[in-house]
Amino acid sequence: MVPVRLTGARLAIREFHHTPEDVDALHAVFGDPEATRYLPFAPRDHETCADQVAQFVEEAEKEHREVYRLAVTRLADADDPARAVPVGNAALGLVPHHAAQLGYALRRDVWGLGYAGEVVGLLRDLAFGPLGLHRLEARADVDNAASIRVLTRAGFRLEGRVRHDYRRHDGWRDAYQYALLADDVPAGDRAAGNPAQGG
Repeated sequence: MVPVRLTGARLAIREFHHTPEDVDALHAVFGDPEATRYLPFAPRDHETCADQVAQFVEEAEKEHREVYRLAVTRLADADDPARAVPVGNAALGLVPHHAAQLGYALRRDVWGLGYAGEVVGLLRDLAFGPLGLHRLEARADVDNAASIRVLTRAGFRLEGRVRHDYRRHDGWRDAYQYALLADDVPAGDRAAGNPAQGG
């Protein structure tokens, strides 16, 4: 296992640790009805979040890793990003043909600060740099205007509408399918190097 550590202008992305702080941080996002409003699951309890962090750690230790579920931290919150309490999570799920599905969710009190765009940029650099992928996919609920703006600004192109993409307590939800190709990103905008060092 090579731990992922990515650094941006204000944020760092690292592996989750199976600690009370990281579990609490995941629950602050996944347990919040507003933060999960456009996610394909209902708010999760603390025990479920603890189980998920354990799963994230287990996935990270696999020799042939297919999923990257990562903690998003703020550089200003600690001298060492590995010790900072996460403010959200980021994910890349590898799929066939040198592609991955991208996702992110942030704690509600850090919305509107431009962090989601930085997260997407760091994941893009990981995907098209060290991981050598060719295509990134992302879906956004048709009513999630903030996420649609983030993806559009990051250069993702709308490919269509996925009908009944997921089901919530209030019924089926449609999503927009977006994609970004390595060819869409100028070479100078892509980070290169070791995934442990990142962007």
